[in-house]
Formats: sequence, C-alpha cells, structure tokens
Amino acid sequence: MRFRFGFWTTACSIALSCCWSTTALADVKLPAIFGSHMVVQRDMSLPVWGTAEPGEQVTVTFDQASQQATADAMGKWHVSFPAMSADGKAHTLTIAGKNTVKLDDILIGEVWVGSGQSNMEWPLTASADPEATIKAANHPQIRLFHVPKVQTPQPAADVNASWNVCSPETIPAFSAALYHFGTRLEQELKVPVGLINSSWGGSPIEPWTVTASGSGQMYNGMIAPLLPFPVRGVIWYQGETNVMQKNGLAYTGKMQELIEGWRNVWKNPNLAFLYVQIAPWKGAYQGDELPKLWEAQVAALKIPGTGMIVTTDLVDNIADIHPKNKRDVGHRLALWALAKTYGKKDLVYSGPLFKSQVIDGQQVRVTFAHTGGALKSRDDKPLTEFEIAGADGKFVPAQAKIDGETIVVSAEGVAEPKVVRFGWHTLANPNLINAAGLPASPFQTENWTGGTGE
Repeated sequence: MRFRFGFWTTACSIALSCCWSTTALADVKLPAIFGSHMVVQRDMSLPVWGTAEPGEQVTVTFDQASQQATADAMGKWHVSFPAMSADGKAHTLTIAGKNTVKLDDILIGEVWVGSGQSNMEWPLTASADPEATIKAANHPQIRLFHVPKVQTPQPAADVNASWNVCSPETIPAFSAALYHFGTRLEQELKVPVGLINSSWGGSPIEPWTVTASGSGQMYNGMIAPLLPFPVRGVIWYQGETNVMQKNGLAYTGKMQELIEGWRNVWKNPNLAFLYVQIAPWKGAYQGDELPKLWEAQVAALKIPGTGMIVTTDLVDNIADIHPKNKRDVGHRLALWALAKTYGKKDLVYSGPLFKSQVIDGQQVRVTFAHTGGALKSRDDKPLTEFEIAGADGKFVPAQAKIDGETIVVSAEGVAEPKVVRFGWHTLANPNLINAAGLPASPFQTENWTGGTGE
C-alpha cells in the first residue's frame, strides 16, 4: 500500500537483528538499546537483560553495584538495579560471563521516545534554518538513538542501532521535532536527556498499536525491541494517513488503544503521552475529515497523562504536508512535559481549548481553558475564522470580540444562534491566541467531544 508521503509495506521486513541465533548464545550479549553513551531513566528501576549460553552465570555491574543471573534454557537472563538519581557523572556498565561486555559514558537523566509518521521522522536537514541549527547542535548531555524502519510479524528482540552523543555530525538525519523537544528539556531540567526516534513516514496508527489480541508490525519491529527499557514518556506526531482513511472521530478510540497498549507493555500507567494536533494542508483531505480528526485528537485529552499542541500557525506552505518549523513543535511539546510531567508551576502550556458556550439572545459567549489570563489576536486585527449557525444549520461568517477571557460571537441575520465553529476547515489559519502566544485549537460547539487536559 503506497501513500503520497511515505511507504508502508504490508509485507514483513525481518531484520537479521530481530533475534539472536543459537550459534551466538555462547557469548554474553545485550540488545542494542544498551550501549556506550546511553542515557538511563532516573528515578526508575533499571532492568538489564540479554543472552548467554544456557546455564551460564552472568554478573552485571553498574559502577560498584553488582547483580547476578543465570541464563535460562533459552539463553536469556535478566537483572534489575534500584532507581538512581541524576548526578551529572558518567557511569560504566559491565556484563561478565565467559566473555565481558563493557559500556561506558552512561548518563542518568530523562529518556523519551518520539514516534509517528513523516512529520516526526522529518530530519533537521529538511527543516527550517538547517545549517545554523545543525552547526549549533553540540549538546554532549543529549544522546540519540535512531531506530531503523523494520516490520516483523512477531515482537522482535533487537534492532540495528546505537547510541550517539548529540553533535553537528550525529544530528542531521535525526528527528527535528524530537531534537528540539529534547534541547528544551535539557535546558530547563539541567539533566541529561536520551532521545529515541522510532517513526515511519506515511504510517497509519494501527501498525504501531499493541492490544491483548495482537500487535502491529511496526510496534513489533520498532517498539518491542526497546522493552522494558525505562522511559519517561512519548511524543507522537501522526494522523495524516488516518485523515485520508476517513477515520474522523473514531481516531479517538485508536489513540486510546495506542496509549493504553504502550503503557501496558512498559508496565507504566503513568507513561506520559504528548502529541501534535496535525497541521492544516491543501492536499488530499476530503470534506471535513481533517476537522473531525482534530476533534478526535482534542477528545484524546480526556485520557489521563496526555497533552496536545496546536500547529495551525506553524504552516509555512499550505501545499506542503510537512511544515518546516519543527522548533516550535518541539518546544510546545516540551511545555506540556515541563508543566504536567515535571510539575513546573505557573507555566502556560497549551493554547486556548473550547470549554463551553452560553447563548444570550443573538450572541453566543464562548469560554476556554488555557487563556493564560487573557485572549488576544495574533496580528492585532479582528478575530478571524469564527462562524455561527441558527436552527437551519447554515453557517455564516461571524464577528467575534474578546471580552476578558471569553469570546462573544454574533452575526447579522442570525437572530437565534445555536452553534459556533472556529477554524473548521482544512486551510485553517485563525489568529486567536492566549497571553503566552499559543494558538487556539479549531472547534465546533455541537455535541463537542473534546477535552481540555487541565
């Protein structure tokens, strides 16, 4: 099956690294997610696992602390270390059996996964201001792990990848959105940050999903091999393909399956899951399929521990499904993480999200979450892209005026208004923002299903 901006094959692509051959079991071996230069998640216990000859005694040492295990009949072994705090030091992990594996320059900090389709995969080389961004990407406290594109029919044991120190030499082909997210976290938290990019252009949500009844082949080949390596959370940028599939409001349920499935396999019900509301695009979307998926994405905010950013103002070319400004995408995702995952107070982390409407004669007063204390016009011009309809359901352009932290909407000729909608089309570029300059999400007020993430 071929999509316009990526390729997703229904055939299985089985990498040599997905399992360990019996001839290699005599050597102590670790999966690729363990490597020199990695970051391990602070404040969570650290499992370490691998293979050896069946019955072989394996000693695993993290600095001065040691754990022992015996490889089972399948040659698998597993140990676990207590949670550790970030300390700014480089650490060493040694695994010894009949042979010895030594990993060095290991940092303790925050680890995040970036996943989705092409807008998450999109590299710095193809993003805004690539030369200057790459030249400045000397961040020794940020470490990168890029998962190659692999699909497997069953959950794989390993991937062909390695950890790299973030530098102008290692960053160019890495996910731009994930990189900018990570730099903001490292700047604010003052701890090392590990970034795991596992994304595939053109992919729908389904092959990334794992449920009690089965798992998708991208999950099998690109997420399962990471488990149970501890991570703080996930940032997700996906949905364009599901708009083309006309999933509409059903996408909320697909998001819930994805999030709950990943939390289950990571055995972490508090796994943070932050995502991007996909951008407007003058392309193959039909009718109001994009606005319906927007609503589905807002509705996913009802799932605890989730966050969503809006990108209607970040489109440099409406004919390009890949907006090049990934810096603001990453930084906005980081605002949600800083506020909700890390508990930083008094931080405006979202643009305005619709809460309720009150009809008062010929006017409708609309209230929002996340005003930051004030609503504004991005360009200081009258608010745009508000529409109103009466009982006949016919929408007409409306006047919208800011009144404190609410918007009053009305239109000549609509004496008894019923429904308001805002930015409800595929080319949306409205100018309503909050005090922090973050844009409002498109909405419509009839049987609205969205949440607010408060």
